[in-house]
Amino acid sequence: MHTGLKIGAFAAALAVTFGTAYGVGQGVAPVVEDRPPASHDTHTEVSPEGGDGHGGHEATPAGGLQISEGGYTLDLRTPRVTAGKQSELRFAIRDDSGRAVTAYRREHEKELHLIVASRDLVTYRHLHPTRAADGTWSISVELPRAGGYRVFADFTPGKKGAENLTLGADLAASGPYEPKDMPSPASTASTDGYEVGLSGGLRPGKEGELKLTVSRNGRPVTDLQPYLGAYGHLVALRSGDLAYLHVHPNSTTKPGPDISFTATAPSSGTYRLFLDFKHEGTVHTAAFTVRAGQASAAEPTHDAGHGH
Repeated sequence: MHTGLKIGAFAAALAVTFGTAYGVGQGVAPVVEDRPPASHDTHTEVSPEGGDGHGGHEATPAGGLQISEGGYTLDLRTPRVTAGKQSELRFAIRDDSGRAVTAYRREHEKELHLIVASRDLVTYRHLHPTRAADGTWSISVELPRAGGYRVFADFTPGKKGAENLTLGADLAASGPYEPKDMPSPASTASTDGYEVGLSGGLRPGKEGELKLTVSRNGRPVTDLQPYLGAYGHLVALRSGDLAYLHVHPNSTTKPGPDISFTATAPSSGTYRLFLDFKHEGTVHTAAFTVRAGQASAAEPTHDAGHGH
């Protein structure tokens, strides 16, 4: 992962269609559950050039939409799971010869960062699996709801000169499917008794500052703890195809209440932002919906995350 925005090459994502139940075979997997949001519009902004902002030319290439890139492939061993059951998610990163990669460059204290998000962007988790000697990664997780998910592996191979990559693969969870609507844009989010304010916004093709301010019980939190070597981590996912953006804080020595990021949206559209921050020994996640090219709205969202 990079300081600033890391995005890989763009490719088409698979769409998932559901009926009253999501019927897939049993398997293994991860993820977390956000509390059900209120019903809101989930359509994206129309780009100035026309279209929904997801097709055609993009100002910056989007990442996480390819299962293979730069000679590496995400081999998801457990592409199907049963919702609500504890399972083990297993995968490997393979090089162009088909061998599992066993050497990685540590970034932000980890060799690999795993993001799991539901297609409706209601469920999200930033996970850190364990790697076996043969290159197989695994982690015990539970998918809270049936439906389609996307798994993102963010890593840098240990090979000299290798660049950071984000590869993505689809994951399915069987069980009764209940669609959820993504919350509308908001400038505040509540999580685990904390309030997080958002100022600034995403701009297509241009750098913009996103400032998040953490408070609890009406008081600024000024003693945030480092988490993976930083006071905050931010992931942005684009609604629809789940294009992946990963950003890290701008240089700061203050442990809160403000955490500043610089990010560039690959296109116009609606994005979901997920902020991880650590306080009093627990990692919390706050989520926001934003539209690239627009400032944040001023209505509150529902709880967006739980401690890790």
